[in-house]
Amino acid sequence: MDRAAIEEKITQFPICEYAFIRPEEIPFSEKVRYICETECPRYGTSWSCPPAVGTVEECKARCLAFTGGFIFTTVSEGADLENMDAMLAMRGDHEKITRQIKKIFREECGDVEAFSTESCAICKTCSYPDAPCRHPEYMFPSVEGQGILVTELAEKHGLTFLNGSDVVTWFSLILYREQDASAGKENSL
Repeated sequence: MDRAAIEEKITQFPICEYAFIRPEEIPFSEKVRYICETECPRYGTSWSCPPAVGTVEECKARCLAFTGGFIFTTVSEGADLENMDAMLAMRGDHEKITRQIKKIFREECGDVEAFSTESCAICKTCSYPDAPCRHPEYMFPSVEGQGILVTELAEKHGLTFLNGSDVVTWFSLILYREQDASAGKENSL
């Protein structure tokens, strides 16, 4: 993977901050899943959220199967943080950027998984649990739904989580498996 080429390509997007990470640095917690289950109205209603995404242990194993990660933020200004529906309506631009960043990593690495903001909102009504996802190629599972402590990961890498009282900071996490990762390890022996 050519990190410099990726960094050059992402300059065309309004990304605020980013960091390359190792999957083993990702903090997972059952507490995050508990919050999903007890406080989020989308729990159990979407293929992008728990319980459809699997247990925290299953999510952790899936994430640790990758060789690298890329976490980034965008912001939406003028948000009414008291109005969840209005705030979530502002995330569309972030999701478009996530889709484009995922494509860049897919071109460089091949095997890529992207996690993004909140619960998927592509379809007016999700097909969960009665039928398969209608648009799995567009759907991003929720970062927090994986059991990931986003605030802790952000702090560890110097990413700003709170950017002001009327600003929403959106996070996405791209995990990738470098195509030649095992060959590079063998050549270094």
